[in-house]
Amino acid sequence: MKFAIQINEGPYQHQASDSAYFFTKAALEKGHEVFRVFFYHDGVDNASRLTTPPQDDRNVVERWAALAEQYELDMVVCVAAAQRRGMVDEGEAKRNGKDATNIHPRFRISGLGQLVEAAIQADRLVVFGD
Repeated sequence: MKFAIQINEGPYQHQASDSAYFFTKAALEKGHEVFRVFFYHDGVDNASRLTTPPQDDRNVVERWAALAEQYELDMVVCVAAAQRRGMVDEGEAKRNGKDATNIHPRFRISGLGQLVEAAIQADRLVVFGD
């Protein structure tokens, strides 16, 4: 089965990100395909390279990045949601006159068309969070 995953909640204020991570990991380990992971609304915070949790806590961003590296996942952050929350990559920083970036390099910023394409290409779109 081919899945598209949508995550609408941030990494530390809601269970949705953890549930999405464990679902995605289990699906991949069972041989399923994940076409794309799309971070939307507060879910874009899962892509912040500046996240620094305490040593005794899980590092959600690094966990997603490692899974993406291992399985060559396409990890897309919604551009509009990211801009509203101060999340920018190099291209968006230049376009908007910002002097810094904060998107982890395993993630990329793009538009809602990427979510639509993922939903069309996948057998199932699984949404985590409100």
